Amino acid sequence: MPLYDYKCSDHGLFHELVPMDNHQQPQSCPSCHKLCARIIMMAPDFLDMSKEARNAHSTNERSQHEPITSSKESRDTKHGSGCGCEHTQSKKSKVMYLADGSKIFPSQRPWMISH
Repeated sequence: MPLYDYKCSDHGLFHELVPMDNHQQPQSCPSCHKLCARIIMMAPDFLDMSKEARNAHSTNERSQHEPITSSKESRDTKHGSGCGCEHTQSKKSKVMYLADGSKIFPSQRPWMISH
């Protein structure tokens, strides 16, 4: 059985183990036995969080349902020049073919094996 939070107007918060089928029903306060409604408590860390961290959480939640598409226009407005994600010029291949048909990559690391 899960533990749910309830609030008595006279005695404050209390917790009760309640079957999931009865989670919406009020429970009696252990001190005064008055029926009290269930409450949903929010984590205090989230309330004290900095504005930047709260915005990051909000962006994460939104991106689940509203993903940013990878169109050229969105990349141009989101990233500055030289960020590495925009390839306007095709890179010139640095492959050199030898007379026997094998190829080498002079600008690559010497321990790399060519394919």
